[in-house]
Amino acid sequence: MTRKLTEIDRLPPKDTPSGWVPVNEFHVIGRPPLFDRVSSFDWAVVGAGFTGLAAARRLAELHPDHSIALIDAMPVGWGASGRNSGFIIDLPHKFDLDNDDADRLLAILRLNGAAIADLRRHVEGYGIECEWSPAGKLQGAVRARGTGKLRSFIQALERIGQPYELLEREAVAQITGTAYYAAAVRTPGCVLMNPVKLTRGLARSMPENVRVMDGCPVERFTRKGRSVGLTLRSQGALIDISATKVLLCTNAFTPEFGFLRHRIVPVITFGSMTRPLTDTEMEVFGGQLDWGLTPADPGGTTLRMTQDRRLLVRNQYDYAGRYGVPDGDLDRVRAHHRAAFEKRYPKLTRVPFVSTWGGVCGLSRNHVSYFGEIAANVWNSSCHNGVGVARGSISGRLLAEAASGHVSALLKDMYAVSNTPALNPPDPFLSLGVRTRLKLAAWESREEV
Repeated sequence: MTRKLTEIDRLPPKDTPSGWVPVNEFHVIGRPPLFDRVSSFDWAVVGAGFTGLAAARRLAELHPDHSIALIDAMPVGWGASGRNSGFIIDLPHKFDLDNDDADRLLAILRLNGAAIADLRRHVEGYGIECEWSPAGKLQGAVRARGTGKLRSFIQALERIGQPYELLEREAVAQITGTAYYAAAVRTPGCVLMNPVKLTRGLARSMPENVRVMDGCPVERFTRKGRSVGLTLRSQGALIDISATKVLLCTNAFTPEFGFLRHRIVPVITFGSMTRPLTDTEMEVFGGQLDWGLTPADPGGTTLRMTQDRRLLVRNQYDYAGRYGVPDGDLDRVRAHHRAAFEKRYPKLTRVPFVSTWGGVCGLSRNHVSYFGEIAANVWNSSCHNGVGVARGSISGRLLAEAASGHVSALLKDMYAVSNTPALNPPDPFLSLGVRTRLKLAAWESREEV
């Protein structure tokens, strides 16, 4: 095999992280081997989000005598895995619900359930403080479009035999503190958590044969023969490492490494979070603590009430060709979030947002994820279509098992629900098409936002 070098020209931007923890807590957890500037590992895992964390841990379990490098361009928790709304969803979600294939839906259910069981075991076993809560979730509808989507959701649940409870407006208001929703479906299997605390807790509790190297962007990726080389930058210095096998857990960023080019659509979603409500504001709010609501219409608004009394609003989408958004653009997003918040909580208009951020997810035009060996000794799981916590966690574990030559029923499920993302047109046609489609979706879902 001839030498193939990929220069990583577009690195993850250092944009505003999520508001789940104070910014000063986003320090690096691990350090690269600076002493010799060149190191070799049996395995390298690129990306320390939920996928990479699960992959590195499983490799360490399967190969306790092997050395494993876990690499991320930013401090753990800074990237997409720390920017979500804190749901680990057990059920088929979003685009998966458009599929009538009961076998596929059941496979997704098994995979998500295994992910939650794995994460629960790690949280309990290592005492990770991340506000873990098996509270279930609400799927909420505002008007006719949303209630129509809610009926489709109920049909999907019944098709795969999953329990649910249909709540009318008053019952939803008792939980959420707002009568804005006409109805909601409550399902019991979802887990709520603080994603930054969970990811950082998972990274800190890695087995001894895993070397965490966060804050070390990969600038070059070289394949020669059956070995792989990576050039990292840390504190201004370039460090070369080599690995026998590499697991790319890089999601929307995968094309920068030369794979799945023109097949992943990077889309950014946005969240805003309030400060904790005061005792007086909690009385005005009138709802419960520790719940989460996702919209029946995917273009609607996600809501969370955290255990420490903070309300989170998530909506708005944009094309993210540069994997981030300038901080100045967040003012426009915050205004949209403010409008959605005040529709739901008109008596809490004095409660400010203290953080607004964007997070990039990888979508495909045919709504499928990629999983498998993408080149000799290079494995990849990416394009999770906005359901990355559960799918990412289980795909990371199973990627490690597949790369180690294992066979299992869960691996069979993963291959069954994975495929090759469809080709996209080149920019500027892609960005124009995506933004047009997002604007149309926003208009169609306007009453659910």
